[in-house]
Amino acid sequence: MAAQRIVADLHSASMAEATAFYTTVLGLRVVMDHGWIVTLADPDRPEVQLSLMTEDATAPVAPVVSIEVADVDASYRAARAAGSEIVHDLTDEPWGVRRFFVRDPNGHVVNILAHQPPA
Repeated sequence: MAAQRIVADLHSASMAEATAFYTTVLGLRVVMDHGWIVTLADPDRPEVQLSLMTEDATAPVAPVVSIEVADVDASYRAARAAGSEIVHDLTDEPWGVRRFFVRDPNGHVVNILAHQPPA
């Protein structure tokens, strides 16, 4: 269940303005753009990332952070066993991730995910 990558998810009312800000001020580059979510990364260190989102296209709420894990099913079982509130059930998304949302003890919605190998 070890975390492999952690990316902050910032809500944005204007993707164009937010993207321009982070690309201009920090030199980040767009590495993924689904319209409702844009992920930016440092061109020299692609593991340094930030996501901007207007909403979550397939979930009822937008998360504040995304945490990639090696075994999302094990993390899901652990969250359920701990009695954590599952906000978005374990789902295989069309863009190649398997994920679920869980609410942490402070009320933050966390997206826990694993990338799936291409079919």
